[in-house]
Amino acid sequence: MSWGTELWDQFDNLEKHTHWGIEFVERYTKFVKERSEIEVNYAKQIRNLSKKYQPKKNSKEEEENKYSSCRAFLTTLNELNDYAGQHEVIAENLTSQIISELTRFVQDLKAERKSHFHDGRKAQQHIENSWKQLEMSKRRFERDCKEADRAQQYFEKMDADINVTKADVEKRSSLKARQQAQLRHQMAEDSKNEYTSCLQKFNQEQNEHYYTLIPHIFQKIQDMEERRIEKVGESMKMFAEIDRQVLPIVGKCLDGMTKSAESVEPKLDSNQVIESYKSGFEPPGDVEFEDYSQPMKRTASENSLSNSRGEGKDKPSGKSKPKLWPFIKKNKLSLKLGSGPEDCSHLPPEQRRKKLQAKVDDLNKEIQKEVDQREALTKMKDVYLKNPQMGDPNSVDPRLSEISHNIERLKLEVQKFDAWLAEVEGRLPLRNDQSKRQSGLYDTQNNAPVNNNCAQDRESSPDGSYTEEQNSETQIKAPSTEFDDEFDEEDPLPIIGTCKVLYPFEGQNEGTMSVAEGEMLYVIEEDKGDGWTRVRRSEEEEGYVPTSYVEVFLEITKGAMTYI
Repeated sequence: MSWGTELWDQFDNLEKHTHWGIEFVERYTKFVKERSEIEVNYAKQIRNLSKKYQPKKNSKEEEENKYSSCRAFLTTLNELNDYAGQHEVIAENLTSQIISELTRFVQDLKAERKSHFHDGRKAQQHIENSWKQLEMSKRRFERDCKEADRAQQYFEKMDADINVTKADVEKRSSLKARQQAQLRHQMAEDSKNEYTSCLQKFNQEQNEHYYTLIPHIFQKIQDMEERRIEKVGESMKMFAEIDRQVLPIVGKCLDGMTKSAESVEPKLDSNQVIESYKSGFEPPGDVEFEDYSQPMKRTASENSLSNSRGEGKDKPSGKSKPKLWPFIKKNKLSLKLGSGPEDCSHLPPEQRRKKLQAKVDDLNKEIQKEVDQREALTKMKDVYLKNPQMGDPNSVDPRLSEISHNIERLKLEVQKFDAWLAEVEGRLPLRNDQSKRQSGLYDTQNNAPVNNNCAQDRESSPDGSYTEEQNSETQIKAPSTEFDDEFDEEDPLPIIGTCKVLYPFEGQNEGTMSVAEGEMLYVIEEDKGDGWTRVRRSEEEEGYVPTSYVEVFLEITKGAMTYI
């Protein structure tokens, strides 16, 4: 069906309808634009969420990634970041493929509509002018006919009067009236011919207007409107297709999240906890009965709660107090804080082995890097020797010398750590003879054996620390009257200052202490560069807190050794 034949008389309604159609396209374009903005904001929020929960470098979260559940969560965050990227792709495609296209299309549509309706108004104005000319010629013909009739009637009247009176004057009047009537008849005839011509011309133009010109203009308007509707339909289809295009990638992101979730292994994480915190100590032995009813000097239990059940019998009694580490409340944080001697002797055996092995691996990697650099420089030197114009071979020697020195230094470091590693793994003797020889070297200086660095002469305890045994002669002590004295680990550390808590801290790890904001505490050990300060609240409550969480006041003098 054609608008030109069916709606030939609905020019104004078509003008209103096409105007509404353009407004509809503009409204749909605005809808797509707002959808694009939503996608951009959503992608931004998703990216911020993923970034917020990403583990920070050199933080506790990064250390947690050794657990499968934490790695799965990290993979989920990465997939979520890619998922956000797909929503950004949707926004970009909506803008480039729909919004921009529809904006240009609407501009062209407005210009085309304006042109078509201008032609329609021009044709309408032309037919209206033709109608006005027809009406004017018609009225002129009508007027001339009436005047001709009146002139004819007047002539006939005058002619009848002449026949009665026979007067000369009346004859002259009758002749004049006759001439006037003839003139009016001629004018009427001319008006008739003009009217006939105008009528034929108008009918022809009207026929052309309503059957050719207007249908042609309305057909263009109809084609324009159909293109508009088709464009809107294509845009709506593209609106869905843009989402469909990213579905495969979104599906891969979701599959990645599912796969990461399925990779969580509870047993593996449980074993990882064992690997992380296993000390390697043996459980304590049975506590022997100590008979206080006999009037004799008691001998301290040599193997009660010792780390090795067989070694206690060979040691002289009374050398040192047994360490009742299962009941010790004051645990040290040397393992967690990363401080301690170079041989890691402050760590439990298993943790010490892992630490030494990691150090050996790092040193071997550094050696390999230096070896690779030496090989590259050696090749470069050979090239310079063969082609002196490319460079001076002697310019490479200083760097080669430096690299060789570094390799030798690193190899010595590896040997040192390998020896400690072999010791802790039981591949070497217990080095008792070696420790004695080392002690002998110091006899000339201090007249007393010094074995502070010998890990075998230390008594291990699972709180992450070692206690050194005394090498002095065995002393027999009388039984103490106070039973609690046998369970004292060591003398309390002296107070060296006070501190004010700036921020609350939840001490969840072993050896840490929870503190509240504004609380005043005693400082018993300064920060040694590991970021922790040891504080005391009461006689049985002390631990480590982050140095950045407190404000320390070291106001107590050296001689003021006050205890709580």
